Amino acid sequence: MTAVRAERLAVEGAFAFAPAAYPDGRGVFVSPYQESAFEEEVGHPLFPVAQASHSVSRKGVVRGLHYTATPPGCAKYVHCPRGRVLDIVLDTRAGSPTFGRWDSVVLDSSDHRAVYFPVGVAHMFVALEDETVMSYLLSREYAARNELAVAPLDPSLGLPLPRGFEPVMSARDRAAPTLKEAMAAGALPSYDVCAALEERFRRAGSAGIG
Repeated sequence: MTAVRAERLAVEGAFAFAPAAYPDGRGVFVSPYQESAFEEEVGHPLFPVAQASHSVSRKGVVRGLHYTATPPGCAKYVHCPRGRVLDIVLDTRAGSPTFGRWDSVVLDSSDHRAVYFPVGVAHMFVALEDETVMSYLLSREYAARNELAVAPLDPSLGLPLPRGFEPVMSARDRAAPTLKEAMAAGALPSYDVCAALEERFRRAGSAGIG
């Protein structure tokens, strides 16, 4: 069984996982996701996967802070099979005990760490190398109408952005509201609704589904 170290992040319900890697003369073998370790830490198996995606980014690219309108909501499991990123989770769930709090993890192709993002939180990363690949497992298929964003450069968040870099961002991310503005507009997910959707993963796992 592949050894996995788990870490509870500062955002409630978010976790990082560091799997063991097995190098030999051919290269390396690693398992970024292992159900037994995930279930032991999170309390339920990974969601039934609805979509698998990956992105390729050059150094300085910022993707996020993105979250999904809830409902329908979306949970994510991400890792970086090539390159290096600063990966950030922000709690955007109104009423959450950790609302407004963030945490960050460096993901790369050396340590092979992965991060679980529960329903309702925002995800962002900064590519620290050219040709960086990010791999995503999603609990729901992407639908543009449901995708929302918070300004990644919102100074009130105090995110640990690299010094001296020129962020490469989409027009949508540059125009995204601050967390305070999104809250005032009623655009943030409810923590209770998000928790109910997470409970569905738990029930699905106990029923042997997915």
